[in-house]
Amino acid sequence: MGKICLSDNLIKKLLKNVYFINGTAYAGKSTMVRMLAEKHNGIACGENYHDKLAYLADNENQPNLKYFETMSSWQEFINRSPEEYDRWFQDVSQEVAELEIIELIRLSESGKKIFVDTNISIETLNKISDYNHVAIMVSPQSMSVERFFDREDPEKRFLLSKIQEAKNPEKTMKNFKACIAKINSKEHYDEFVNSGFFVFKRDDTKTLNETLEILENHFSL
Repeated sequence: MGKICLSDNLIKKLLKNVYFINGTAYAGKSTMVRMLAEKHNGIACGENYHDKLAYLADNENQPNLKYFETMSSWQEFINRSPEEYDRWFQDVSQEVAELEIIELIRLSESGKKIFVDTNISIETLNKISDYNHVAIMVSPQSMSVERFFDREDPEKRFLLSKIQEAKNPEKTMKNFKACIAKINSKEHYDEFVNSGFFVFKRDDTKTLNETLEILENHFSL
């Protein structure tokens, strides 16, 4: 028997109360998801909200999600080439999409509006959602590279510690920043901007509330 697949039209109906925000790093996605949920008494699904379902993955079907369990060391991870890192990152996004959809279908039973900082690809979003339920937020590539370690979250602090433990920390940092630049390349930026969905380019002249209002109007909230 073949692999069981849910039809796109069924998923779209189940996710009728879900509003997706995708895009590049440091564009404000997580902040807007949180503010939208607070204002509209909804559910905020921030970055990596799907982690609670990671236990469902296995090496055969989700090898990229299981990479951290199969890699030789953290030094392998931070010293991969930008091309290898980009391929892995894109493949993870594909595998994560299934976990995201499973979790969103479960959360949709609440009847509340759900706001999602998503990794689901443009191609998939075109199939399972509508124009006024998807927003793309982008920022300059330089911001994602230069400010990657500015945030004090545990994941970035851990990665920084591993870079500092490398035989050549300066070389390793340069390589890892090249990896971050690759996944935030002009090619990927253009894919977002030319996606056909509503695009908001980071504008630091606008307040958070002004950005929120722009997204609310787009989502018809």
